[in-house]
Amino acid sequence: MSDAPSLTLCDATLRDGSHAYQHQITAEQIQAYASAAEAAGVAYLEVGHGNGLGASSLQVGESLLTDEEMLTLAKEPLKHTKLSVHIIPGFATIQRDIQLAMDLGVELFRIGCHCTEADVCERHISFLRQQSEEVWGVLMMSHMASAAVLLEEAKKMQSYGAQGIVLMDSAGAYLPEEVKQKVGLLVENLEVAVGFHAHQNLGLAIANSLVAVEAGARILDGTAKGFGAGAGNAPLELLVAVLQQKQILTGVDLYAMLDAANLVERLFGSALPTMSDVSIVSGLAGVFSGFAKPVKRVAEQFQVDPRDIFVELGKRRVVGGQEDLIVEVASALAAGKETI
Repeated sequence: MSDAPSLTLCDATLRDGSHAYQHQITAEQIQAYASAAEAAGVAYLEVGHGNGLGASSLQVGESLLTDEEMLTLAKEPLKHTKLSVHIIPGFATIQRDIQLAMDLGVELFRIGCHCTEADVCERHISFLRQQSEEVWGVLMMSHMASAAVLLEEAKKMQSYGAQGIVLMDSAGAYLPEEVKQKVGLLVENLEVAVGFHAHQNLGLAIANSLVAVEAGARILDGTAKGFGAGAGNAPLELLVAVLQQKQILTGVDLYAMLDAANLVERLFGSALPTMSDVSIVSGLAGVFSGFAKPVKRVAEQFQVDPRDIFVELGKRRVVGGQEDLIVEVASALAAGKETI
């Protein structure tokens, strides 16, 4: 029997974790964790601002370090693990951001968009394939679209040249039966590998990841200690452990991954995410996990319940990039309290 990995694990600790750390990850933290990820043998390490290349801004948070600094620092200790970036068209441009990442030796470009807007990724994906770069498509907030619509959007990405398609559960809203249906439909109808990116809002990140594998997914995302937006991601150390128990090969060394998780606990301490009342409600409402910190801040400012803000945001079907609506919703809720 071949010892080649049958499943690819992508480590988003230094990208999704940026949300939890208010995008203030330091040079020392980047290099320390990149070395640990290399030692563990993860296939890809995703690095950068929580919203990807070019996203550092007043609206979604300014990074402590530039994209160039973060990628250069992370790349240095990597010998076998490949450096990856997340790209959302509108934040990142081809000429400025993608070209910079190519020059710095990034080896995987993951192009993400809202799950019904794959068209906006065409230029970015096509350009990268023309340069012979490895590129995957990422359908974010994928709980908001039916399986049929996701397949249609995934086929667009595949036609542009994407070599893999990842469904992102950006709000931690999926139930296992939905994962099975949506991942399974893509696996049956696409020619490229299908992946799943879980969040922990409803406590189902590991279960949903396993269901995705059972449905045919060949790519899984995770972060050490679940370090990520909102309630966090599927903890990589747990993923590696349960996959090993199921005799599914990942190429990742369990003890080294456990060491990497311990390192994250030391590096990021109190910033590690937990499942809270607010994160549970945000998962039920289907709102992007990255909204958690600004919602709590604005709720305190307007003296309203952050859970009510998430419920209202869910009714409005908000997506990443619409953070300005948090203040609008909180203001309306505060005004409603005053008239009672």
